Amino acid sequence: MATDTALYGDNASYLEALDGVEPPPPVARSIFHGRGPANGTIARAAAPARAQPADFAAADLQAKVSRLINSYRVRGHDAAQIDPLGLDAGKPHPELDPAYFGLGEADLDVMVSTSPMYGMPAHASVRHILDRLRTIYCGSIGAEYMNIRDTHQKHWVLEQFERRLETPTLDRHGAIRVLDHLTRADGFERFLGLKFQGNKRFSLEGGESLIPLLHMVIDESSQHGVREVVIGMAHRGRLNVLLNVLRKPPAKMLAEFAGEHDAPREGSGDVKYHLGYSSEYLTHRGETVHLSLCFNPSHLEAVNPVVVGRVRAKMDRAGDTARKTGLALLIHGDAAFAGQGIVPEVLNLSDLLGYRTGGTVHIVVNNQIGFTTTPTEGRSTPYSTDVARMLGIPIFHVNGEDPEAVAAVTRIAVAWRNTFGRDVVIDMYCFRRHGHNEADEPAYTQPLMYRRIAEHPGVREIYLRR
Repeated sequence: MATDTALYGDNASYLEALDGVEPPPPVARSIFHGRGPANGTIARAAAPARAQPADFAAADLQAKVSRLINSYRVRGHDAAQIDPLGLDAGKPHPELDPAYFGLGEADLDVMVSTSPMYGMPAHASVRHILDRLRTIYCGSIGAEYMNIRDTHQKHWVLEQFERRLETPTLDRHGAIRVLDHLTRADGFERFLGLKFQGNKRFSLEGGESLIPLLHMVIDESSQHGVREVVIGMAHRGRLNVLLNVLRKPPAKMLAEFAGEHDAPREGSGDVKYHLGYSSEYLTHRGETVHLSLCFNPSHLEAVNPVVVGRVRAKMDRAGDTARKTGLALLIHGDAAFAGQGIVPEVLNLSDLLGYRTGGTVHIVVNNQIGFTTTPTEGRSTPYSTDVARMLGIPIFHVNGEDPEAVAAVTRIAVAWRNTFGRDVVIDMYCFRRHGHNEADEPAYTQPLMYRRIAEHPGVREIYLRR
């Protein structure tokens, strides 16, 4: 091995100079012997190529791009366009500016590796990568998932989220179904507003995307074997959910508005927007799913452990140790999710062996207001959902006026729940067209917000124009 090594490197030129010298010097005889013609000519063994000088500039540029990609994964949600009113147009973060990493205008058209991004060709310009990052992370969806502790789970979400643009979320039939759900939700609220003026109904107007969102959760979950869904929610939008998701007979609901509520048959003497209901739901693919909406008192989040407990009990009775046949679906208000202690208490039970249900799907109907309290006066965290970060689960903030973005996060959320059996949060930003109830005048306490709301056409009209 030592002799072979002597043929290369700096020794090679010295040995070449000795080629043809007769007799060869003693130090070279053992090397020349048997390696060439009889005269001792050295064989022209190809020396390994010398290491090329490192391109430090290219390596530095690639490192900056990798840091930029990671920054968008961590901080991109800060600049996402999730507020349908445009009052909060995204909070610019310095780490989303290429200049923060030393990337100048001259660097943007340089071709680099796109690693570690998904859904892109192997090489692209820095400008193309930046545009893609802004589209993925700063559009209608703000995703928080980089705090997930399990590396496999984190990279699963990362790949699903970054590849979602490769194929359309909704085909034409899916888009028509969404428009139909929005039309039904909008029409029902308008009808109640005209027919029962002044009655409390806790309207869903401004948050109508909840209805197609619930349909998508149920439809997608049925594809993963879910045959029973237990729902818990407070007042906001409850009547709309009863009619347009659980298919409660309209005549029965209108009779309750007229004061003809039959307490013994319902099992409660409570007001109409506290009542529960059960029904059989037929998905658009033909599966049957049993739905139960739990009765709920005025304590907005008190129903949470009831829903999760019912699902666990049903699974135990059925012998479902895989936790696949049932789904706990909790619908929260933003102020209540951040402000009521029962929420973190129930979240804390989610991964405990004795309480697991295969993951709860949490939907936050984020009106960006609690009664008359703005977020800056009601919580100390940027998002109402920050309490859920303690679990290390995906939290998707989504603009409720982009139904296709809502569909995209719903598909990922349901797939996450089916794959890992853990909770997931969809934080749907919307607004509240009327006051806390229809007897309030919200413009007294939020004049700027309600001036914008008065000018707003609503999600159904916006989606129809598309």
